[in-house]
Amino acid sequence: MKAKTMIVNMMGMLGIVFLTLSANGCAKDEASALSDDNAAAKAAMIDYTITDLFDATSQTLIDSLPDDSISQTESDILIFMREEELLAQDVYTALSALYTKPIFRNITKSEAVHTEAIKALLDKYLIADPAVNHVAGVFVNTDLQNLYTLLVAKGSVSLMEGLIVGATIEDLDIYDLKRLGAETDNADILLVFANLERGSRNHLRSFYANIVLYKGVYVPQYLSQEEFDGIVNTPHEFGSASGSCFRN
Repeated sequence: MKAKTMIVNMMGMLGIVFLTLSANGCAKDEASALSDDNAAAKAAMIDYTITDLFDATSQTLIDSLPDDSISQTESDILIFMREEELLAQDVYTALSALYTKPIFRNITKSEAVHTEAIKALLDKYLIADPAVNHVAGVFVNTDLQNLYTLLVAKGSVSLMEGLIVGATIEDLDIYDLKRLGAETDNADILLVFANLERGSRNHLRSFYANIVLYKGVYVPQYLSQEEFDGIVNTPHEFGSASGSCFRN
């Protein structure tokens, strides 16, 4: 499955992102990353103070969409994404215990919403949840287990590396959602993935804004430079009233 290859590649590449701080990776300065003149908007971006809400009407919308037949590939994708979203949640929880920056604990709450959105799809299609009785930092998928250990170790070195870990997780998450989403035509899966991707773009904007604020550099590892620039140079996205699983 492509997802496993992505994780293996990520583990090899992570050393590069933490050791290589080249000028090419920082085409933006602080002013461009925080271009909004509204001080409250800047603070919200830095601290990520906007909470995701997975509401009942949105869940009803998912349930109202057709129960398409689901392939083994689609089932595997949902199982994988359930744990990948939990990985993000657990890494940010671990880093929030080390650093006082609100972004870690605030995005932890957001990731809890994301993984529950995937669980809703597992439940709808009667797919066994790999995260039943989940223990923080423990994963069924061995590649994700190894990745969790690596990310926490890297992020524990310093606040800057913790922020870079956050950006790397969101970079990969957006990449995975795009690629894996292309393997399904189920309307409900595509709806959830679109909202997860939007949420991850918002998370990436905030992690990158913090990296720039502290004079650091992030080189995108999975998204192209053009895709990355298109995200971090645009404002926080809010969900529409219709077809939105949650607001970010």
